[in-house]
Amino acid sequence: MSFGHVPTVGIDELTDSAFLLDVREDDEWQAGHAEGALHVPMSQFAARYGEVTEAAPQDGRINVICRSGGRSAQVAMYLAQQGMDVVNVAGGMEAWAAAGRPVVDDKGAQGHVL
Repeated sequence: MSFGHVPTVGIDELTDSAFLLDVREDDEWQAGHAEGALHVPMSQFAARYGEVTEAAPQDGRINVICRSGGRSAQVAMYLAQQGMDVVNVAGGMEAWAAAGRPVVDDKGAQGHVL
């Protein structure tokens, strides 16, 4: 299955102010996510697309993340087709956690990646 080419970005290239869109499912998000990320599960993406366009920085890039990079690549491709400036986060939340970036649960405590 090919989704065409979507640019990727490494965890080390993301600044603390980067806009992150997490497309994992609710249970994954609740266990652990990047603080400040916008959560719109891939399974609800079409219905909640407006939340993304509303929250996304007007002049900035959308960094799409999932657990390992597969789902986020699909969502990033879709957003790119809508004309948005978007990249897929290589390695996803697994790489985020491995790089020592903070992961919080839905209560703001230390989280983990499912």
